[in-house]
Amino acid sequence: MNKTLAVLLSAALAVLAVTAVGAADSARRDGAEQKLIDRGRYLMKIAGCNDCHTAGYAQSGGNVPEAQWLTGDALGWQGAWGTTYASNLRLTVANISEDEWVRRARAAKYRPPMPWFALRDMSEADLRAAYRFIRSLGPAGKPAPAYVPPGE
Repeated sequence: MNKTLAVLLSAALAVLAVTAVGAADSARRDGAEQKLIDRGRYLMKIAGCNDCHTAGYAQSGGNVPEAQWLTGDALGWQGAWGTTYASNLRLTVANISEDEWVRRARAAKYRPPMPWFALRDMSEADLRAAYRFIRSLGPAGKPAPAYVPPGE
């Protein structure tokens, strides 16, 4: 084998090795990301997020396609606080960072019926998983109606 061919072969093997390592790292990252997304999906189901933030979810016993999840609802909740509407979480996370999501969750004190204290008490890992899942769905739908003060 001549010297030039040996150098080219050696370089090609080095490129293949680096590519294989990069692909393995990427697969590990993709696997870790998928685990976070799956954890977030699970949390949305068991924490009751879909009950309000997905139109028709509670009424249908959870029989709403995932593609329609977390787009908010025009069904208002009325009480002494006025009328509130479940927000479109998919549009919310499309416009904020993961760190901002965690900060908002920690500081939240939303109007009823939102159980903000449950959101506040979630672990940081769970909040990040929820964010990743919601973000994985992509932005969809339209913003929920605006809050209506009492008596209006």
